[in-house]
Amino acid sequence: MSTRRDFIKTAALGVSTLSLGGFVNEVSAKSYTNIKGANDKIRVAVIGVNSRGRALAVNFAKQEGCEVSCICDVDNRAIAKCCDEVAKVQKSKPKGEKDFRKALENKDIDAVVIATPDHWHAPAALLAMQAGKHVYLEKPCSYAPEEGEILIQGVAKYKRVLQMGNQRRSWPNVIEGIQSIKEGVIGNVHFGKAWYTNNRPSIGIGKEVPVPEWLDWDLWQGPAPRVAFKDNYIHYNWHWFWRWGTAESLNNGTHMVDILRWGMDLEYPTMVNSAGGRYYYKDDWETPDTQIINLEYGNTKSISWEGRSCNGRTIEDSSVGALFYGDKGSLLITGGDSYKIFDEKNNVIKEQNSKLAIDPRNLMNPAESLDALHINNFFDGIRKSAQLNSDIVSGHKSTLSMQLGNISQRVGRSLRIDPANGRILRDAEAIEYWSREYEKGWEMKL
Repeated sequence: MSTRRDFIKTAALGVSTLSLGGFVNEVSAKSYTNIKGANDKIRVAVIGVNSRGRALAVNFAKQEGCEVSCICDVDNRAIAKCCDEVAKVQKSKPKGEKDFRKALENKDIDAVVIATPDHWHAPAALLAMQAGKHVYLEKPCSYAPEEGEILIQGVAKYKRVLQMGNQRRSWPNVIEGIQSIKEGVIGNVHFGKAWYTNNRPSIGIGKEVPVPEWLDWDLWQGPAPRVAFKDNYIHYNWHWFWRWGTAESLNNGTHMVDILRWGMDLEYPTMVNSAGGRYYYKDDWETPDTQIINLEYGNTKSISWEGRSCNGRTIEDSSVGALFYGDKGSLLITGGDSYKIFDEKNNVIKEQNSKLAIDPRNLMNPAESLDALHINNFFDGIRKSAQLNSDIVSGHKSTLSMQLGNISQRVGRSLRIDPANGRILRDAEAIEYWSREYEKGWEMKL
């Protein structure tokens, strides 16, 4: 029987089992080309740096053996600000590029970090792999389920390392808590609940206005069909428009549902349903501000995610969390690198806390030092072909879980799912959402 120490050591390297409806592939150490030596510097371009991407750029620059060589953004103000901040923590100042495709042409760049709006995630990642770059991809890995499938195939075809930004998979206490579940500390786990709460304000009613001089609006839209610019789209409100965003469910739900899937050994569901809507304000916000997504896995296990964008009342005294319910107790993981175990009578029998303070509602940089563990796991994947803590297959499955919830929400009914591959069964209207509409010429092609 493996010990917890053995598990943590293994989990730190990650577990990679690539499977997708008959498509099975394991990328071995020998299959990677251009493996870099332990002392080789990894040169990185960061794409999308207005907020989270800027924090990642600085974090990457702080890591030993890494140089942030290029900063890419369609907002020239964001480029200048990020370049200045990175220059404070590394010897050289990065080059700025409006169009990230210019950075992909640079043979000296080894990897790209993608922190763009969601509609850009998968297309940018595929272009990067086709250019021979490794990819650190913020969640969600895709805008639509088909894109996640394409990325899995892309990793296999182009032999690149792709790490998704589910950074909690690299946090030591979270790893330990998950192993406790697998060792049976709370017995057989049948149900898991995850949540996210906030007090987001109204985004108002947008007006068509001239595109600001600092913004390339056409390139910002990229693969999405074109619309006129409005004054309430960017830089954050795009999350709440279906054309570009994926709702709170993928914006924040992906993280904690990923933890539930991990701890409960769940793959694809058999049934998904969603309830909710835009309740709090009458404005341009299209996605739900209140949503409950339920996923069933046969008749044995289920999980539920609760999202409240406009009512910040916490659950278990935390704005974000995942709670496992077993037949011998419960285990709670909140926003930080910590966990708490309860017995059947609700008594706390173990509490493991991190010394680091974390703010899950911080949009830019909630946990820099812990995220560095995830970044260095990515580097180990490049240098040593170490297995990733959050590879594209696990990332796709967690992303897909929330995407299916959104599809159920949009069609207004429960979905039956093939547990072998996560695809929707016998529902033509719902299946229409499996793929997306692209601006002509921007389609993803392997």
